[in-house]
This record gives sequence, structure tokens and C-alpha cells, in this order.
Amino acid sequence: MVLKTFLNIFIVPVGLLAQNAGVQGSALRDKTDLQIVLDRLDRLEQENRDLAVEVRALRSELAASRNSPMNAPAAAPPVAPSQEQSAAGASPATPPLDERVAVVEQRVEDQSQTKVESSQKFLLTLSGMTLFNAFLNGRAVGSGGTEDPTIAAETNGPAVGGATLRQSVVGLKFQGPQIFGGGLVSGSLYMDFFGGTTSSLDHLVRLRVARIDIDWKNTSVMVGQDKPLISQREPNSLAQVGVSPLTDAGNPWLWQPQTRVEQRFPLGDQSGFRAQLSLYQTSEPGYDSRGGTASATLAASLVSPSRPGLEGRFELWRKWGENARVEVAPGFHVSDSHVAGITVPSRLFTFDWMARPIQKLQFTGLLFQGQNDAGIGALPQGFTVFNPTRIVPVGALGGWGQLSYLATKRVSFNVYAGEERNNATDLLMNDIHRNLMYAGNVIYRLGPNVLLGLETSQVRTDYFLAPFKLNNHCDLAIGYLF
Repeated sequence: MVLKTFLNIFIVPVGLLAQNAGVQGSALRDKTDLQIVLDRLDRLEQENRDLAVEVRALRSELAASRNSPMNAPAAAPPVAPSQEQSAAGASPATPPLDERVAVVEQRVEDQSQTKVESSQKFLLTLSGMTLFNAFLNGRAVGSGGTEDPTIAAETNGPAVGGATLRQSVVGLKFQGPQIFGGGLVSGSLYMDFFGGTTSSLDHLVRLRVARIDIDWKNTSVMVGQDKPLISQREPNSLAQVGVSPLTDAGNPWLWQPQTRVEQRFPLGDQSGFRAQLSLYQTSEPGYDSRGGTASATLAASLVSPSRPGLEGRFELWRKWGENARVEVAPGFHVSDSHVAGITVPSRLFTFDWMARPIQKLQFTGLLFQGQNDAGIGALPQGFTVFNPTRIVPVGALGGWGQLSYLATKRVSFNVYAGEERNNATDLLMNDIHRNLMYAGNVIYRLGPNVLLGLETSQVRTDYFLAPFKLNNHCDLAIGYLF
């Protein structure tokens, strides 16, 4: 009984004291955690106030710059409150709702100017060029039209000139999703108004280039319509846009359906190697020999319109610093033309290059040699029908080169020339034996997206067993990029 009384007097109060001490310790810890959360909220709220002050300052500066003359000094932005002022509660209040709404509306307007929305919700960009050309030709305007004469005619006519907007280009570029292996899908589509006739009321929209690209780290796949793989480069010109510059004079250019595969091999930080293969659909032209017999013309009428061709290109590149760079690439083209049941081979070896020793100077070009090159956009006489049983591929040698000088950020000068020669033994009378063109232009950037170009060129065409002809061409161009 005495022991029980002792426990009630001493032990129980001690337990109660310990219990109260634990409760108080737990409450103290809870209070500490709550204080940490409150401090974090205070810091976040203060950061929000500072951001609001910066936004208001930027808006005030923008309004002042719009309302003041261009030569007036810009108004100084409001100074953000110091940490001492913020701690003392002197920070500004949250901007009113109407100001926040105005900021959101401005951002939406900016987005509407830089993005074209597609049905699939991926980024779609509108690009292109409205191009005005005023031109004057000599008296031997041949094929290619008055805007882009590529061959001098056999007979002279009156000198012609005019103006056109047929060479304007409209394009769409899209950025698609990411697929397996980290591949990024993108593409483009470009059209012009070079179809139809030269009448200002009879221009037709024409597809130029359309591509779907899938790019991985070191591998790319493309399907679409583009220039031949072996002829990717071309001269700079605002006068020749409806067809590639130097068409029929060393620059095979036909935009045709194809598929490509590319594999890249880095060789260090300053060099690399690219291997490319393509299946290219050729465009077999009609028989264009002026000296053919009736039986030869009958045989040529049985030409298959298009054949698949295999192309390869292997590029080695190296750079020095930020501006100096050299690219060299051999290539080949293999296909067959079918004429009246006879196979006419098309075989070409190519070599293209780009050399930029300094930022302002660049030299580019292409050389090719082979036979039956008409199916990829060279001179249209790929083969000669001597009789229904003797159809000979025309041997060809050609190429082009361009020297470009970027004088300033606004002015560039370009000088280029190209030529294609066909073997005389493979030709009939009045066939084209040699076609040469040379040109020079200056392109001046009137504004960030306004170009002014002045170009003069001459084409000289030699006909087999006939006199050569020449035609001069002058062009003034104004282009608006969008």
C-alpha cells in the first residue's frame, strides 16, 4: 500500500512531465517546418513582384520608344526596388488585370505573325519570294522562253523584251514529330507560276521541289521531288529562276521524284565524309534530232517516258576556323533508255566542289562526262536514231563554275559560266554540238528582305554542220522575300 502511494506521488507526475515535454517538442518541430514553408512562399511572392516590375518597366520603355522621335534618347526604365525596400514592404503591388491581359494579347499577336497553324498542330512556316523581272533579249531567242533563254535559235527574229512575275516562288516548310530512334521529321514544298504561257492571264502553278526528310544523328532518308543527287549545287541568280541557271549549258537540273539515303561519318571536329545514294526517276525526252529520217522518227516515237536511275555521291569536307571550308564530291549516274525495244545506256561520272578560303570569297562548280544525259535535264538530245536498228547514245562532256564575292553584308558579285559539248560523231546535221553560256550579276540587299539584282548573260550555240548563233540577255530583278 505504501509502495502504491509512492508511485502515485512521484512516478506518475514524472511521466506526465515527460509526455508534456514530447508534445511541446513535436509542436516546436511542426512550427519550424511551417515557418520554412512560409519563408519559401514569401520568397516566391517577392520574385513574382520583381518580375512584374520588370515587365512594367519593359512596357513603359517600349511605349516611350514608340511615342518619341527616332533620334530622341530612350526613356530610362523604372528602377526595381532594392532588397531593403522589399523587406520593408515597399515593393509594388501585382499589376492590374487589364495590364496582364494586354501582355497576353501581345504575345498571341506575335505568335500569329511567326507561325502558320496546321491541322496536325505542328510548326508550319510560309516562305518564298515575290520576284519581278524586266528583261531584254537579242534576236536569237531559242528554247527556254523569253524570260530564261537557254539556247540561241538557229534563225534570227526581232529583239524582244518585257516584264514578268512568273518566276515568283511560294514555299511551305514544316517541322514534324520525333519518331523511333530519335529521328526528326521535316519537309518542304515550293511552287512557282512558270507553267502555262507567257500571257499575264495564263500563268499556271507548277510544283518545283517537295521533300519529306527524316534525320537521325548520322543518317538521313528523303523522299520527294528535287534536283538530281549528282547536281545539287547551282549558280546564284535572280534572272534565271523558272529553270536552274545554266540549263542546257553544263547544269543538269530536272526536278524529278526520287528517294535518297545518306550516311555521315565524322572524321574529327574539323572534317567528315558523307555517302549518298538515290533512286531517281529520269524524264526521257522526245526525239529532238533535226536530221532524222521518217523511219528514225517512227522508232523514236516508241521511247519509254521514264526510267529509274541509280545515283551516288560521296562527299569529303574539311573546315578551318569559322569561315574557311572545302567540299569535294565524286558521283555517278546509271540508267537505261528504252527506244523501240533497244536499250540505250545512260552513264555519267560527276565531280562537284565548293571552296571558301575566306568568308567573302567562294568558288563552286560541277564537271561531268558520259553519255545519254538528257534524262536528268541536260541538252535534250540524249541519243541519235540513225535507223530503227541503230540507236546511239550521244557522248557528252560538260560542267560549270561560279566565283562569288561578298563585298559587304548588302552587296555580292557573281560571275559564272557553263558549257556542254556533244560528240560530233554521234550527231546528225543541225544537232547541237556545243552550248556555252556565261553571265555576271550583282545582287544588292535594299533591306533585310528586299533584293535588287542586275544581270547580263550571253548564250552561244554551235549547230553541227551549221553556223553558230548567239543571244544576249539583260535582266533587272526586284525580289521581296517573305
